[in-house]
Amino acid sequence: MTYSQERALALLRAGSGLAGAEFRDGQEDAIRHVVEGRGRLLVVQKTGWGKSFVYFIATRMLRDAGQGPALLVSPLLALMRNQIAAAERMGVRAATINSDNRDDWEDVEARLARGEVDILLISPERLGNDWFQTQVLAPVAGRISLLVVDEAHCISDWGHDFRPHYRLLGRMAANLPPAVRLLATTATANDRVMADLATVLGPDLAVSRGDLDRNSLTLQTIRLPDRAERLAWLAERLGELDGHGIIYTLTVRDAGLVAAWLQQRGFNVAAYTGETGEDRERLEQELLHNRVKALVATTALGMGYDKPDLAFVIHFQTPGSVVAYYQQVGRAGRALPAAYGVLLSGPEEDDINDWFIRSAFPTRAEVQQILDALEGAPEGLSTPELMIRVNMGKGRIDKGITLLSLESPAPIARQGTRWQLTAAPLSEAFWQRAERLTALRHAENAQMREYVGLPFGQHMEYLVRALDGDAANIAPPALPPLPEAAAPALVHEAMAFLRRGNMPIEPRLQWPVGGMPHCDVRGRIPATERARQGMALSAWADAGWGTAVRQGKYRDGRFADDLVDACAAMVQQWNPQPAPEWVACIPSLRHPDLVPDFARRLAARLGLPFVPVLEKTDHRPEQKTMGNSVQQARNVDGSLGLADVPMPAGPVLLVDDMVDSRWTLTVAAWLLRRNGCGEVWPVALSQAGQG
Repeated sequence: MTYSQERALALLRAGSGLAGAEFRDGQEDAIRHVVEGRGRLLVVQKTGWGKSFVYFIATRMLRDAGQGPALLVSPLLALMRNQIAAAERMGVRAATINSDNRDDWEDVEARLARGEVDILLISPERLGNDWFQTQVLAPVAGRISLLVVDEAHCISDWGHDFRPHYRLLGRMAANLPPAVRLLATTATANDRVMADLATVLGPDLAVSRGDLDRNSLTLQTIRLPDRAERLAWLAERLGELDGHGIIYTLTVRDAGLVAAWLQQRGFNVAAYTGETGEDRERLEQELLHNRVKALVATTALGMGYDKPDLAFVIHFQTPGSVVAYYQQVGRAGRALPAAYGVLLSGPEEDDINDWFIRSAFPTRAEVQQILDALEGAPEGLSTPELMIRVNMGKGRIDKGITLLSLESPAPIARQGTRWQLTAAPLSEAFWQRAERLTALRHAENAQMREYVGLPFGQHMEYLVRALDGDAANIAPPALPPLPEAAAPALVHEAMAFLRRGNMPIEPRLQWPVGGMPHCDVRGRIPATERARQGMALSAWADAGWGTAVRQGKYRDGRFADDLVDACAAMVQQWNPQPAPEWVACIPSLRHPDLVPDFARRLAARLGLPFVPVLEKTDHRPEQKTMGNSVQQARNVDGSLGLADVPMPAGPVLLVDDMVDSRWTLTVAAWLLRRNGCGEVWPVALSQAGQG
């Protein structure tokens, strides 16, 4: 079909809201390539270049010519609000089907059937959904004029945000009718990714590749030995930085920690994570309109968020790959002459990134557990039923099932809510891919450790070379380096803040799926038989008291007196009512003196009697070896009893060193309350997580 330069420029100006807007280098050529149907195209352009304008303008022009709708596959639907608003200004009718808009699905399906949708936006996971394939995609498949694969690097094994369902796009691309145009876009594709994409999307894939240099970004790395120093550095520098920005953390917990610290120091910041829920859109707008100084975010605010005047991106820890870092730091300085990208590095990041690498694929033993369980159940098993039969966490089970079901041919298949074995064996290629990806991720992690050690002024060149870009004409940093040290007094205050990080222990309200056979209980736990909300002094092995707890347990064999003082102060400040009248503790056959010794000293410090009323009746594996909540619950079932000592009737402070699944505290509280004890208030030195 014929391409109109005048029409394309008018659409650009309408979408951008700028009457004098002009195409960037390569932008118009890409649109023309798609509209004229010159073949499949991969656009590799840096963040902020305007890849979304290419597919939205091309869609509008195809629709003007009477062509069918476009299908956009993207992992970023929750972060594409700005781009969709720009599309609407061009008259592009965009609709989406995702897990957050179930109430709209029927309407979108009807509008699509009536030809009232110009471009349908879906996640790659939607392609694996039977309802979507049969009810939505099948009726319009013959009319689709353009398939857009956004963030196409995710197709590659090397892609930093590997999304398993992107594998379906390879099969989809191979079966596209010749008349259907294909456009793939990404900001990060090195030579290896390009080769992968050519294999998956077709050997005749044309490439539009731009300059990766971001000369507006001044990059700097600063290694600080602990969280307290990094918190102090942030509090000292944030007020000196102009504009607004993003502070990235590797974990949800650290996002909350950093945000709470900066809020305490008087900064208007907020945490933004995958758990932020309905507030995500509001917080995006708060930053977009400069109503917060910064969002403290995980990768939930990564690819796709568009604020052109973002003045800084600071990393609290080192990301796992150059691709991830380039994507995240590239949020800054898109429409500013200069912006900061500062990476603060600390020792815990290696453990965190190593955990991400190890958990990317299930192990052979885990896969075999799933397959063996399904082999023993010809009628199939749901995920909750698998949790009873295999010693794996729900997340690990879900990941294993997803990866196995996406194999071709697949060794398992879904029938309603259950999974069943098929006749196909699991190919050895599955494990070869897992090993290749794991090795690549370790290599990426090593690249980032090398990046951290670079002197000021060499960081952009390193990133561009790592992404196989042209680093010949990279300009020196536009801004001076920021000071690397934090004021000692502020570091001291940050450490005091970390040591005030008491965490609630939420009581369990339900017994596990299938109940507790030995205790003969199931369903909801009555209020008269469960613990009240408790308190933990720290997060396990975290900054503040967490490190001291780990040292006491595994190095010294006794918890230090200052932990007793800190725990007593926590209880006094907490002041649970009705007030505890005595102290008990969780027993252990493995470490028989550790917790009783601490509980006895805590009781003396609080002026309460210590009564060792609970005893361990059976050796069981450590809870940390249990893979999921059901297994953890069954591991405790029947392992606790009452000692032959008189039990006081009043409220009790129930002490343990660590709490993870909460099942030990749940069963202990049930046992105490069933036998005449008053309210049970759990107290722990550290909390490792909530299952």
